[in-house]
Amino acid sequence: MSLYLTRRHFLGLAALQTAAALGATRIATPAAAASAPRDYAPAVVVGSGYGAAVAALRLGEAGVRTLVLEMGRLWHEPADDGRIFCPTTAPDRRSMWFRTRTEAPVATFLWLDVVNRDISPYPGVLDRVHYDQMSVYVGRGVGGGSLVNGGMAVTPPRSYFSEVLPRVDADEMYGRYFPRAVQALGVNTVSPDWFERTDWYRFARVSRAHAHRAGLRTTFVPNVYDFGHMEREDAGQAPASALAAEVIYGNNHGKRTLDRTYLAAALGTGKVTIETLHRVRAVRREADGTYVLSVDRIDERGSVVATREIGCRHLFLGAGSLGTTELLLRARETGALPALSPRIGTGWGTNGNIMTARANHIWDTTGAKQSTIPVLAIDDWANPDRPVFAEIAPLPMGLEHWISLYLAITKSPERGTFRYDRATDAVRLDWTRDQNQPSLAAAKSLFDRVNRANSTIYRYDLFGGNRPFADDFCYHPLGGCVLGEATDDYGRARGHPGIYVTDGSLIPGSIGVNPFVTITALAERTMARVLAEDGIRG
Repeated sequence: MSLYLTRRHFLGLAALQTAAALGATRIATPAAAASAPRDYAPAVVVGSGYGAAVAALRLGEAGVRTLVLEMGRLWHEPADDGRIFCPTTAPDRRSMWFRTRTEAPVATFLWLDVVNRDISPYPGVLDRVHYDQMSVYVGRGVGGGSLVNGGMAVTPPRSYFSEVLPRVDADEMYGRYFPRAVQALGVNTVSPDWFERTDWYRFARVSRAHAHRAGLRTTFVPNVYDFGHMEREDAGQAPASALAAEVIYGNNHGKRTLDRTYLAAALGTGKVTIETLHRVRAVRREADGTYVLSVDRIDERGSVVATREIGCRHLFLGAGSLGTTELLLRARETGALPALSPRIGTGWGTNGNIMTARANHIWDTTGAKQSTIPVLAIDDWANPDRPVFAEIAPLPMGLEHWISLYLAITKSPERGTFRYDRATDAVRLDWTRDQNQPSLAAAKSLFDRVNRANSTIYRYDLFGGNRPFADDFCYHPLGGCVLGEATDDYGRARGHPGIYVTDGSLIPGSIGVNPFVTITALAERTMARVLAEDGIRG
């Protein structure tokens, strides 16, 4: 990769490779492994996604001994087929988190059940968490969602960021923390010249032409996939990944996932240890102010093989909108952390996610070759009535199908609430299908325009139930521990000093674009403040 790597990155990558080769669940440099405690650390980070990875790196740089707990596995060792991850078109047990069948967002083709496959249960890289009327895709493994997303690294419009998070200094974010996040994540953009001539993005160029015919604007979007590598894939000079139908179940090459950026650098500080296949079940506070986590260690069959208690003085929660909210909500409702804010569990949203597809004319071929990494979007966010930012998505099937696929991000005012069910010790999401109506209306308004301008129609055969729009799942769960409500303005949990939230649960339901750059930048802002003010030592 062309990403600039420091000595810390190389040390961390070496630690990851060594752990993978040994099949170890404990990842650290030799210096950290020799000194890392088993049952206490000054700082514990739960999760290893974007906000968690930022916390781990900045704590390690500050010299704080830090333990990262990740419920998924490390994805660095090839399986028998020589690949770490399986392709989208041929999923196996590596694809999904303890499932017997895959659950892809596009479920059928020509109404036939030919997309999903039976698999054996395994701690696969992608999970689809089901609630009553909404399900949520999340990544499982060292690197969290960075392992399974499309890598679209979009900074939100400044005006909308300020609308969503008015208490956050936009000058500081856009002048310091967004640039810091973009650099550390390894964000780059596709070469326009190569984009225009390659067969692999014909699908995007066709959708662009159709959008322009409807008077809509399109824009290139940055990504963490190394486009230099992609061009070498096209030339036969590098192993294929984006050009080999790899994305939602992981990319074997080319993608700058967190285990190769923030987490590698964190391990390279010699102060950070990562424990994999460790699921945090509960947290309580002792009389001396120490936080104690109850943690299950699971094996590759999903069985609990041990339960540990791990103490810390400072707890950083980066388990994502679902995981962080569940952990804190359970702690508050069971009385383990009774002083937590009553606002925990509120402000949840889907980032207005709606998926849809159009049927093109026979002369508008989208191509049997399709890169899995999106690089274009229809940008109608300036629409005063129904703003939409719609990714032009690939649908790699190895054949010509004349389908244009999109993931629309809309501006929805609807919010859900998580509630703790004491009888089942489970968290429920209060969200109804009726709450999808603002997002559905916005997406339909935009794509009706595209269809009218091009005399095309929707596809009804892809999402089940003869539906042209998929509104029963989301990729971008946000909220549950909203910044300035459940926490202070820097992610400190109200009522319990020493607990910090660093992930997408801070964002109240919507940010208008793919959220991981915003999550990363907010975590950078949080870590800069708390390391300067909160006396964290290690």
